Amino acid sequence: MFNSYMNLAIQEAQAAAVRGEVPVGAVLVKDNQVLARNGNRTLELNDPTAHAEMLVIREAAANLGSQRLTECDLYVTLEPCPMCAAAISFARIRRLYFGAYDEKSGGAESGVNYFAHPSCHHAPEVYGGLSAEESAEMLRVFFAQKR
Repeated sequence: MFNSYMNLAIQEAQAAAVRGEVPVGAVLVKDNQVLARNGNRTLELNDPTAHAEMLVIREAAANLGSQRLTECDLYVTLEPCPMCAAAISFARIRRLYFGAYDEKSGGAESGVNYFAHPSCHHAPEVYGGLSAEESAEMLRVFFAQKR
């Protein structure tokens, strides 16, 4: 099942790239139902917090009427940054599946490794490297075109 959700996240990342956004996509799932899917929209919304993960967390929380997403799983094409990792923790998301690792700015397993920090109240199960090459290639192509 996770492959189909990662494929949806990849589709959202591709759509973000078409909009001129950094190609990151996310899908939030509960009980095998997609609650929210989106891609980065920081430029479109003039909002530095409009990362794909933040957008799907906000939408799912609003739809469920709860700030806690305890039975939800998040699929994202790039390792979440520290801001998104903190939001994942605060939302109490059960599992995080991500594609490419972000050695410089990652917050889940690379970089600051937020979930291992003593101030982290909740750490989801984390599964990195899913569809990693496809996710990383989208980013490489996007940034090569920007240069």
